[in-house]
Amino acid sequence: MEGVLLKHMEISLVRASLGFLTAMVIGIPLGLLLGGWFKKLQLALGPLLEIFSQTNPFVLFHIIMLFLGIGEATKVTIITWTCIWPIVFSTISGIQNANPYLLKAGRGFGLGRLKLFYKIVLPSTAPAIFVGLRLSAGYSFFMLIAAEMIGSSSGLGWLILNSQENYELLRIFSAAMVIAVLGLAVDISMEFAEKKIIRVGLEEVLNSEY
Repeated sequence: MEGVLLKHMEISLVRASLGFLTAMVIGIPLGLLLGGWFKKLQLALGPLLEIFSQTNPFVLFHIIMLFLGIGEATKVTIITWTCIWPIVFSTISGIQNANPYLLKAGRGFGLGRLKLFYKIVLPSTAPAIFVGLRLSAGYSFFMLIAAEMIGSSSGLGWLILNSQENYELLRIFSAAMVIAVLGLAVDISMEFAEKKIIRVGLEEVLNSEY
């Protein structure tokens, strides 16, 4: 029983991690670009992103499956799609709500556009970015389990569905417990990383010379 759970847990973790990391790599730079510093780009892509973010991922899953099949690429893609929007919009919100007095003070010290972004905007945006990351980390597991139930032959979602069809209650509860523990562990890890990275980043900024 333990061997079966560990095998499917490892598969699910790899899928969720790939989807989440891909969303993070795309979502943070995209949010930074659309946060107001590039007005024309924001006006051009803003409405389009709003439409995309409202697209039902379960409907999209079947569309992606038509092009990519039912392999790993489809599962990672749908997880990425689900995770990217909280990251993008949290990053945009963080930039747009940066303290205007700090920005004014930075300009008063003669900071250029890039230094102003690095020393003031980015540190003040970091908490909002991590809010999006924590939400996305939770969504990655939620969407993963759904994707594995729809089209997969491995993973915790598939294990739950297969055990349900075969009336294996112990496996159902064991897999559900593992999912809950993993979700909690991921959230705690993200919270720890947030405190660590933000503290180190602020110390670096404060200790650096203008």
